Amino acid sequence: MSRVPLPYNKKLLDLFRNPKNLGRMEDATVSAVAGSPACGDMIAVYLKTSKDETVENATFESYGCAENIATASVSTELVKGKTLKEAWKVGWKEVAEEVGGLPSVKLHCGILSVGALRRAIREFYTKMDEKPNWLPNELTPEEKQALEEEELVKALSKKVRAFSEKARGKKA
Repeated sequence: MSRVPLPYNKKLLDLFRNPKNLGRMEDATVSAVAGSPACGDMIAVYLKTSKDETVENATFESYGCAENIATASVSTELVKGKTLKEAWKVGWKEVAEEVGGLPSVKLHCGILSVGALRRAIREFYTKMDEKPNWLPNELTPEEKQALEEEELVKALSKKVRAFSEKARGKKA
């Protein structure tokens, strides 16, 4: 069986080879993770906010494919200088357009980057006394995907541990 290579555009390849905002932020105000066990992609987003809730800095760490790195890079660029309310409005379609388009089998990378971003923003407000009225009570589809995948990872880890313990018990 042969595999057809994915069509990578020049902008996406450049963002993959030269990502912006790559790295852990030690003084982040808030951070969040999103991941996909189906393909192995993981993104951690770090936000540093000012007192007026403006994103002063945004960085990411990534374990994943070219599209994962490119979309995380673009997501962090898109939110810098915006208020958290404005950053919340950044959507996966906008991210996909900014990387020059994504193959349909890689759309989840844009969703993951926005999911991690929104999880970080929601986490910021869980630490506050009052939640803003623009922040929905219900999780967005991007957040749900990130959470569902996180729960799947936890469940799989539990099963692997149980299997490993059972296997060690048989060898003793």
